[in-house]
Amino acid sequence: MTDQPRLLEGLDPQQRAAVTAPRGPVCVLAGAGTGKTRTITHRIAWLVQRGLVVPQQVLAVTFTARAAGEMRSRLRGLGADGVQAQTFHAAAFRQLRYFWPRVIGDELWPLTEQKFRLVTQAAGRLRLATDQDSVRDLATEIEWAKATLLTPERYPAAAAERGRECPVPPEHFTKVFEGYEKLKNSAKVLDFDDLLLHIAAILEENTEVAEQFRAQYRSFVVDEYQDVTPLQQRVLDAWLGQRDDLTVVGDANQTIYSFAGASPRWLVDFPRRYQNAEVVKLERDYRSTPQVVTLANRVIGAASPDRGAEGEDTGSSGTELTLVGQLPDGPEPEFAAHDDEAEEARAVSRRIARLAGNGVPFSEMVVLYRVNAQSELYEQTLSEAGIPYQVRGGERFFARTEVRQAITALRGAANRGNTGPGELPKVVREVLSEVGLTERAPSGGAALERWQSLHALAELADELAGQVEQADLTHYVAELDTRASAQHPPTVEGVTLASLHAAKGLEWDTVFLVGLVEKTLPIQYADGDEDAVEEERRLFYVGVTRARQRVRLSWSTYRGQGGGRKRRRSRFLRELDPAENSAPDSKPKRREKSAGSRRAREVHCRICSTPLTATADVKLGRCSGCPSDVDEELLTKLRGWRTERAQQLRVPAYVVFSDATLLAIAEQRPDDSEALSRISGVGATKLERFGADVLGLVNGSDHSGG
Repeated sequence: MTDQPRLLEGLDPQQRAAVTAPRGPVCVLAGAGTGKTRTITHRIAWLVQRGLVVPQQVLAVTFTARAAGEMRSRLRGLGADGVQAQTFHAAAFRQLRYFWPRVIGDELWPLTEQKFRLVTQAAGRLRLATDQDSVRDLATEIEWAKATLLTPERYPAAAAERGRECPVPPEHFTKVFEGYEKLKNSAKVLDFDDLLLHIAAILEENTEVAEQFRAQYRSFVVDEYQDVTPLQQRVLDAWLGQRDDLTVVGDANQTIYSFAGASPRWLVDFPRRYQNAEVVKLERDYRSTPQVVTLANRVIGAASPDRGAEGEDTGSSGTELTLVGQLPDGPEPEFAAHDDEAEEARAVSRRIARLAGNGVPFSEMVVLYRVNAQSELYEQTLSEAGIPYQVRGGERFFARTEVRQAITALRGAANRGNTGPGELPKVVREVLSEVGLTERAPSGGAALERWQSLHALAELADELAGQVEQADLTHYVAELDTRASAQHPPTVEGVTLASLHAAKGLEWDTVFLVGLVEKTLPIQYADGDEDAVEEERRLFYVGVTRARQRVRLSWSTYRGQGGGRKRRRSRFLRELDPAENSAPDSKPKRREKSAGSRRAREVHCRICSTPLTATADVKLGRCSGCPSDVDEELLTKLRGWRTERAQQLRVPAYVVFSDATLLAIAEQRPDDSEALSRISGVGATKLERFGADVLGLVNGSDHSGG
């Protein structure tokens, strides 16, 4: 077995403090590249070696099977074989297999492999759309509802409070949700969320089972604690009971899954929830050069003060982190502006080729983008340059369902007759409109990803028409075939192409962050929502911290060649680019506010004057327990106006204003633009676009509808 002194060798003082902390509540705030996995496994091995716990009494949970496998491997090497290291769902599944027959009196129901079919049935019975994208969005919303502990009955009110964009009207979604649960229960099958719901219920409601479980597992460790959902926290609470032998590890700066129900509030509130908690910060970055670390600190240091995911108060809780680089100096980050996206991709390709020529393996380079549709251009450009690549976290562009459907439709149109000179872009868009391309982009979800792929095909037609005289549909289809066949198959030794979300937990020597323009990063539907914009900033931070040696940040002024609508580079670059900041502070700090400023911005209930902390209360401007003073007539008018505007703009109603925002307007009745702008959900863009209409309704005049 590994002796205790060796477990502490090579650890820095903060890592050692985390490893040797006594049993009980311990919160390890671990920044990117600070040796989190090493620290957490050495802590478990330390507890085992000291005889404070036997391996079989420890349950360590993380969020991916890969991370759990790595943890088990390291623990074996540290003499702590026997520790259970699993994902939340795997641990719950194992526990249900043991306790279900005893509590329910039957064999455990199997996991369903027909989730989409069940959702399709539930939607079809209500005569809702049942195409693949619509069903996927409904399934995703069901997963979010269950992860946030919402029943069908509670969903509409909760979704309105949180400004949630439902793929169908909430009252329809409620019926889909109910129908899906009935179909699933009738078939006696479970989905993944049921694993967590059922084990929590069994432990909460059956004292004898809970006692047996807690006699088996006495010490708990949770990795990536900033990503837990309310459902996962409920399971953890059920595991613990009244005990506090818990070690959590996380970084609120890397919370990027709020859209799926994750929240850092349990990490942020850990020192308050457990008054005797040991809190250790890991801020020494062993992954990245000081130049990359400084850039990362700048990115997260520009965040809105005291604002984390879902408006969580992270700035005043003591959980914020500032990384300190430990590696030798490396090259300065590169900032590059390009005329158009094609030139940006070619510049990235040339830089990759030069680095490879200097000995940097292709597998140590990555191109990171915000949305999967951006991969097509880089697949094409790298293929043309003979550079091998692999696409991570998404299908290859030409393998995507919507792209294959579009090419089939385009080939059929080409066989029916050629286009005339100059007609190619128009004809291509007409064909693509039959498979889902619209003039306006959807607000989000699977429909947006599908639209982006089809839009990329339409822009390729524009490009071909500009390059080849007399180009027609036959030429265009042949071009698509050539590009598809020229792509390299995925290989281990190749440049990685990945979305920022898919890059979480990984690292490379060289990172290319591309397409850094407004409406892409931050994403278009985040504009006007401060919480969503801050999540986009954290996503950018995750991208920067993937780099060990080099990071290159690039953007392009126009989408295609020959001009068009000019684009602005991302707002996140304004405080980073040396061209705008000639003497940057080498050790930037998070923007601070004076105590007086914090008091000035503190939000109080307009009815009882109590300080408001809950996000939903802040949105309404009152405590949830205080009576609503809503103007029902005004609320009815606002809803009617919203429906009319949504129809004019051809967008879902919630894209205009969420139910929660309309309710706040009808309660607070703002009488000028300044008062209206203070209502949550009314950003600068929506104020400019809809402010006159809304104020007209509030003041009793007819709205323009223009």
